[in-house]
Amino acid sequence: MRVLVGVLLIKFRLPENDSLKGKRQVVRSVIARISNNFRVAAAEVDDNDLWQLATIGVSIIGNDKGQINKVLSMIIEFVDAAGFDAEVLDYKMEIVPVVRE
Repeated sequence: MRVLVGVLLIKFRLPENDSLKGKRQVVRSVIARISNNFRVAAAEVDDNDLWQLATIGVSIIGNDKGQINKVLSMIIEFVDAAGFDAEVLDYKMEIVPVVRE
């Protein structure tokens, strides 16, 4: 049995934001739309106390590396084109095999 975990980190800048409350609204919206559209797990994972930066982590599990890569790439394109009040600064994608012992 082959199990793979795909992980995507997306770093955003929120240039129009001026409070943590405003940041949370944008981040919650991004996470909800990613989760609903792609059926993946997503959460804010870094920059929690910075009101103009956010880092969201996304994970997906499967057994087909090509399919996992495709879904994570589609998420990057979706977030970049969705018109959120956020600018994608950087992203990092990794697909990791899970070893059974």
